[in-house]
Amino acid sequence: MNSMRFEQLVAGFSHLLDDGVDERTLLEEGAVLLRDVIAVDDWLPDACSVPHPQYYQQYLLYLDPAERFSVVSFVWGPGQTTPVHDHTVWALIGMLRGAEMGERFAVPEQGQAMRSLGTEILHPGDIEVLSPATGDIHRVSNYYNDQVSISIHIYGADIGKVQRYVYNDQDGSRRAFVSGYANR
Repeated sequence: MNSMRFEQLVAGFSHLLDDGVDERTLLEEGAVLLRDVIAVDDWLPDACSVPHPQYYQQYLLYLDPAERFSVVSFVWGPGQTTPVHDHTVWALIGMLRGAEMGERFAVPEQGQAMRSLGTEILHPGDIEVLSPATGDIHRVSNYYNDQVSISIHIYGADIGKVQRYVYNDQDGSRRAFVSGYANR
């Protein structure tokens, strides 16, 4: 395992936040840092790449001591999917292994069905940027029905304890949830 690559990612994000850059700059420069770490698949601990037979897994890899950001591995078993959900904080998603399909949604009108804004497939090395300012409601699925996929997510908070929302795609109603972590 090459932990130096991951340590550089953490240090880079810490420096960006210490410097007080605006969100746009943080996401642009942060995407470069994330792209560097997912370019070579030799650093993720085996314990943070284990799928569950029924549910996708969210493993905490790093939590900033001031909870300014967290780094998480998402491990998708074959065919697994999330409900439609938001984040309420900025996020970067980098594909490490396999592929994910993400479908973005518009903020729902009360009582109306969710409106899809389209889908995107992430392959190894691809990055997706999410922000409440530009839209962070989506549903994510393992693109494959016969293999595990793993993505690395960086969030602008301790995402395991942030109250977020799951949306009913038929009527736009939402309910609060807190995701937690599989390894905590």
